[in-house]
Amino acid sequence: MNTRTRVKICGITRAEDAVQAAQLGVDALGMVFYAKSPRNINITQAQAICNVLPGFVTSVALFLNPDEALVKQVLDDVSIDLLQFHGTESAAFCESFDKPYIKALSIEGVRDIDALFNQYSSARSVLLDSHGAGKPGGTGETFDWSGIPEQLAKKIILAGGLKPDNVAAAIKQVRPYAVDLSSGVESSPGIKDSNLMVRLMDEVKRVDCG
Repeated sequence: MNTRTRVKICGITRAEDAVQAAQLGVDALGMVFYAKSPRNINITQAQAICNVLPGFVTSVALFLNPDEALVKQVLDDVSIDLLQFHGTESAAFCESFDKPYIKALSIEGVRDIDALFNQYSSARSVLLDSHGAGKPGGTGETFDWSGIPEQLAKKIILAGGLKPDNVAAAIKQVRPYAVDLSSGVESSPGIKDSNLMVRLMDEVKRVDCG
């Protein structure tokens, strides 16, 4: 029996998009707290999004090399379940907020992938993206999935250029624990497209049941 592929949609900026994603069966929703991102939101927006989430949908706050004070403010003011770090944050920094976290990594040019993963052994999951170091993702670019070691695939969240047209192929090839999409289900940065979200979930269910 195939394992169900979990789905995260990141870059949520509107409560109505969050509601629809949850109704479609999306497992986790990401909110970006990085001022240079076109998907950046403020505390008030994040509160409105989290207030409409039903049970069993995980709220994720994404940061890139943040000040400690920003992370603490978000955790104090918003009902966040999980942190996600996209920069060069150390494992000690990620652990310091007493909250489960995801660490986003790029394996491009990395010789010892196991050693890289082991640096963040305390992470709830590792997210593999196409972005370079110090970039937040959401670029719409894929990377070479064949470089992912098979023994690690079931532990990762796969991101980077995924969309309804290629998510089934990605799942078939990599068999990740989860997939993470942002620009691949948008009509414009931060605005999710309902038809694309429906197609995404249909494709994930199709390949999982195949």
